[in-house]
Amino acid sequence: MQETTSPERKGFTGYTLKLIAIVTMFIDHIGAVVIENGILRNPNIDLTTTILGITQVRFWGYIDFALRTVGRLSFPIFCFLLVQGFVHTRNLKHYSMRLLIFALVSEVPFDLALYGEWFHPEYQNVLFTLLLGLWVLSAYKKAYGDPLKQALAIIVGCGASVLLRCDYNIIGIALILIFYIYRDNHKIQSLLAGFLAALESAYCLGAGALSLFAIRNYNGERGKNSLSKLFYWFYPVHLLLLYILSRLILK
Repeated sequence: MQETTSPERKGFTGYTLKLIAIVTMFIDHIGAVVIENGILRNPNIDLTTTILGITQVRFWGYIDFALRTVGRLSFPIFCFLLVQGFVHTRNLKHYSMRLLIFALVSEVPFDLALYGEWFHPEYQNVLFTLLLGLWVLSAYKKAYGDPLKQALAIIVGCGASVLLRCDYNIIGIALILIFYIYRDNHKIQSLLAGFLAALESAYCLGAGALSLFAIRNYNGERGKNSLSKLFYWFYPVHLLLLYILSRLILK
């Protein structure tokens, strides 16, 4: 009897979504670190001179805006993938510990790249936001059937994100919750998540909402490679490399 293989589903695998999120995040950070903290702050560059008929400050401002706009797609995708990981993980404790370790490892590269300081307590990297979101999901699920406890879990998580000054803070926690609570109702999920993503990225013409097109094309498959280890290491390493590049530009 001839063996049959099931056809591949159309759409994006988790591997592809994570790759899209990583690439758009990298593009975003090129703008934030190399252009904003490098080129536009270099005292040796005369930003009043022209490129293509416009002043350098406007030219690099346009490039920066384009890069940051593309970068708005990354975070909602990471929130969606976090929820997928939460739903399918066999070891939540291990998942949480990995996020915590890399959140701590990434903080110095994050502070150097974005603020030029070894320690900048006023703002924490996005892995802390994802970690808090994971803890909120865990508490929310455990309190199933008890709306009061579920509401308390959400309030505590949102409050912690504000007190710790995590990247995306309350909007980040809310996006994660929307992707989880409405995971079986794609229409409501897309409307609510799209609205929040657009609100967060209003300064970039609401470009974050475009991430929902990629998310809605998720085919439910993990893909050929989860990219989990690559992302965790890529996050601190690329921030450190971009910081070094920005310092070289300033010199």
